[in-house]
Amino acid sequence: MKRWKVAFICTHNSCRSQMAEAIGKLLAADVFESYSAGTHIKDRINPDAVRAMKRLYGIDMTETQHPKLLEDLPPIDIVITMGCGVQCPYLPCSMREDWGLEDPTGRDDASFDRTAGIIEAKVRDLKKRLMEAE
Repeated sequence: MKRWKVAFICTHNSCRSQMAEAIGKLLAADVFESYSAGTHIKDRINPDAVRAMKRLYGIDMTETQHPKLLEDLPPIDIVITMGCGVQCPYLPCSMREDWGLEDPTGRDDASFDRTAGIIEAKVRDLKKRLMEAE
């Protein structure tokens, strides 16, 4: 079975896209490789996102991930944009979709938990669709 390369793209690659990369690695590594990147980057991953991922999934993103730009990605099969409201530069791929997620930055833990839950459901759905496509 082919292992797809999926890139989760957001403006700063510090919150939603990083969460999606981590959840993808946790739940779908047998079907796709997860990457994340941004059109611009911040110097670190959002600490509230880091805390939420540790609490919810036992993942320490500070040990496994770092902010990256689009040009840091390998060739990608699937591009998932997070719903950042910006026009992403063209990134060659065979499939593209936008998940339209609200940014939880600056909000309470419940907002991060909701975002993680939505990402988890969408990652599981993407995994299922890719498995069915094989």
